[in-house]
Amino acid sequence: MPDRWRATTLDGVLAARLTEHADDRGKFIELWRDSWTAGLPAPHGGPVAMRQANLSRSREGVLRGMHFHRRQSDLWVMAEGRALAAVADLRALQPGESPAVELHELTVGAALFIPEGVAHGFYARSDMTLVYLVSNEYDGTDEHGFAWNDPDAAIAWPASPVTLSPRDASNRPLREVLARAVGSAD
Repeated sequence: MPDRWRATTLDGVLAARLTEHADDRGKFIELWRDSWTAGLPAPHGGPVAMRQANLSRSREGVLRGMHFHRRQSDLWVMAEGRALAAVADLRALQPGESPAVELHELTVGAALFIPEGVAHGFYARSDMTLVYLVSNEYDGTDEHGFAWNDPDAAIAWPASPVTLSPRDASNRPLREVLARAVGSAD
């Protein structure tokens, strides 16, 4: 594991504070190097390799999540603004069980590595820009989610009103999602 990563309480979820170089002209932050993730093990063998980069902009009060992938890891880097990120470990969870959940405050220069099988979402505390790399190119076949306010996950989101996408607003309860996933090979 690169020196910059620190382990969290969820196995495989890593956090880092990236180095910011500032002077009177502005700031520079190195967002990612192949060597930072190449040494991380993927659940199916071999190192994690990032295959696609994305940029997400959200207005203050937007909540995105909870999403998860069975065959994809994510590397999030906060480029602008502030967010509360939630991660929930679904890897060995059975229907009716509650996931282990962690909350992370993300500010400019914060990085969060999220392995396969760990659900993730965030609440924008301000207008924000998130750069994220993923280990598989998007094709829609590995997109899963559960209700952001599911009582089984008991995520301590801020009490203020949230803005949701139609997709996130219609996500099913965690128990239902897990019951359908048990025995599924995709």
